[in-house]
Amino acid sequence: MKIDILTLFPEMFAPLQHSIVGKAQEKGLLEINYHNFRENAEKARHVDDEPYGGGQGMLLRAQPIFDTLDKIESPNSRVILLDPAGRRFSQSYAEDLAQEEGIIFICGHYEGYDERIKSLVTDEISLGDFVLTGGELAAMTIIDATVRLIPEVIGKEASHQDDSFSSGLLEYPQYTRPYEYRGMKVPDVLMSGHHENIRLWRLEQSLRKTWEYRPDLLEHYHFTEEEKQLLEKIKSEGLS
Repeated sequence: MKIDILTLFPEMFAPLQHSIVGKAQEKGLLEINYHNFRENAEKARHVDDEPYGGGQGMLLRAQPIFDTLDKIESPNSRVILLDPAGRRFSQSYAEDLAQEEGIIFICGHYEGYDERIKSLVTDEISLGDFVLTGGELAAMTIIDATVRLIPEVIGKEASHQDDSFSSGLLEYPQYTRPYEYRGMKVPDVLMSGHHENIRLWRLEQSLRKTWEYRPDLLEHYHFTEEEKQLLEKIKSEGLS
């Protein structure tokens, strides 16, 4: 995958040189290029200006963004604008982006964008109902969530298939050595070696955790008959 990032602060992306994303670049599975669009600003390197019609704050000008994109040789890339008004980012969105060969991120600052910039984009994405000072942190979050889904980036595909949200449910609790620590023991079922009982326990724990912490995820979840029965059991326990 090739990722191009339009930003005023390329130095903010230092974390992408480490961990899984950094290793993906070392393996040649990922290429990330940074483009400071201030370098393409025609008006005394000014990238922002006052809004027509008045109002508070400054807007990102269209010209530096258009000219920077013109110089990037990625004709088939998805162009993502980080915008609080955009579509909410999710695990399924990350899975969709992971299929792309090229992605371009536009990281803005100031009060907003000249609306004409949006004619360049294919996606407008928001991390949630809050406002950041710029798009850099949002871009890094999306890149991290997406790159780890590229084949061969993580050694075992199953290591991310069981992640929270990948199945539509929160992930079940997990334990490692020692068996007992400060009086807290690993659940006996995980020590039993009985694979079917372990599978059922994990499924029930995922449903229980999702029901308690994120019941909204269950509103559009497609239950199997087994999951329906387990959820009814969980609900009845809560009523007793």
